Amino acid sequence: MNRFLQNIMDNAIRYTGSGSEINLTLTKHLFGACVEISGTGIGIPTEDLQKITERFYRVDKARSRSKGGTGLGLTIAEKLMTLHNGRIEMLSVYGKGTSVKLLFKRT
Repeated sequence: MNRFLQNIMDNAIRYTGSGSEINLTLTKHLFGACVEISGTGIGIPTEDLQKITERFYRVDKARSRSKGGTGLGLTIAEKLMTLHNGRIEMLSVYGKGTSVKLLFKRT
């Protein structure tokens, strides 16, 4: 689990400009726990949000190449969350920021 949480944090750092904020919140819920990573970075356009966990998908091909990565991180994170009976929820406003929630079920 550590690796895919690190991947999501790396994305937050990579796509949030200097002087912006990144927040990490852990909340206990009736169903289990929620880890939320949110930042005031560049955000993801609405039309790309549904595709962002597809293998090798990149929102901005030119910018993504310069920032590094393979385009597999969120795909792997989503699959690992499913294996742990959890799920990923993403909310984003282009130009304002993104919030990624990792929702873990209590076992």
